[in-house]
Amino acid sequence: MTTFSDSAATALNLITSLDPGLLTIVGRSLSVSASASAMACALGLLLGAWLGVARFAGRAAVLTLLNTFLAVPSVVVGLVIYLLLSRTGPLGYLGWLFSFKAMVLAQAVLVLPVVTALTRQVVEDAQTLHGEQLQSLGAKPVLRSLLLAWDERYALLTVMIAAFGRAVSEVGAVMIVGGNIDGFTRVMTTAIALETSKGDLPLALGLGLILLSVVLLLNALIALVRHWRERQELGWLAVPVLSL
Repeated sequence: MTTFSDSAATALNLITSLDPGLLTIVGRSLSVSASASAMACALGLLLGAWLGVARFAGRAAVLTLLNTFLAVPSVVVGLVIYLLLSRTGPLGYLGWLFSFKAMVLAQAVLVLPVVTALTRQVVEDAQTLHGEQLQSLGAKPVLRSLLLAWDERYALLTVMIAAFGRAVSEVGAVMIVGGNIDGFTRVMTTAIALETSKGDLPLALGLGLILLSVVLLLNALIALVRHWRERQELGWLAVPVLSL
């Protein structure tokens, strides 16, 4: 049994020496999460922007269902994707189970409700402020949703960053559909769980430190985007003041 200080020292050595095994896991984890986030954002931004503007019968039920999906545990998502991709499942012919593609699909499904719900809230708030003006100019719902989404692009950028953070920190779904196979489907979160159970604390701690650093960087980026957005808005407000 190693002490915490011994594990921490070994973990830092793995990081500073750029251990190949550690870098492989980190690279795969970032690649899976980036691909899943890109898929989820491509669909979620459009769907959320439309939901923020559109008014139709049953909209309240749709939003309730969307908010329900926000609370679905990742293991449940993993189970559903597993059943779909299993040999006897409707998508079994794809042969994706225990592969990179399966993990990307699982994370994309998990992140999609987050992107959609946050985008919908951002665009709906913008609709409250500017929607009537755009509507009076003849803009249809689809055009209004696109214009409002572009106007709130800095806020939506933070949504995309948050989506990546949600994906990269997920463990349950990717473990179920990926199988945590060494050298193929092992990512940071699943490796931390496995190495901790095996007693290989230095590797688990090293991966944990890198994962914590990634999350810290993402939060710093969100704060930077918000600061940049505030400066841009203050810059526009300063123009008429300076011209007086």
